Amino acid sequence: MSDLTHTARRTVLTIGAAALTSGAITACGGGSGEKAPQSEASGADTAPASPAPASSEAGAPAADEALTKKADVPVGGGKVFKEEKVVVTQPKAGTFKCFTAVCPHQGCLVNKVENGTIDCPCHDSKFAIADGAVTKGPATKGLAEKKIKVAADGNISLA
Repeated sequence: MSDLTHTARRTVLTIGAAALTSGAITACGGGSGEKAPQSEASGADTAPASPAPASSEAGAPAADEALTKKADVPVGGGKVFKEEKVVVTQPKAGTFKCFTAVCPHQGCLVNKVENGTIDCPCHDSKFAIADGAVTKGPATKGLAEKKIKVAADGNISLA
């Protein structure tokens, strides 16, 4: 083979390898999507969440429309509301907190509250039920707190 043919062949192979490598990198880690976890017995939907619009979110209840009742939120635990993308917790008896259910790491929805933490299934980040602070990474920011109203009749709604 001549030097010109050998050089051209090497260039084509190098460019092809680079294209394949960049395609694999894009498929493995690009964008805001996360690796979907194996399906769980609970059947929780853990698809990455879309960024919330600046105005009222679609699917979010109107102010004063009850998300849940106090009796439905266990002391030391909480309840995730997928459609509204919030989680309501009761860190101690009679104290209710509400946080976004969108994990700040890569946008997955948290899927459960247990053992004093709000848990994200995508990369196993955990957040404190009392203040939404990170207790286990890879997330580096806590869950943003949302305002709620707890009515005398026991209804809990977004403020």
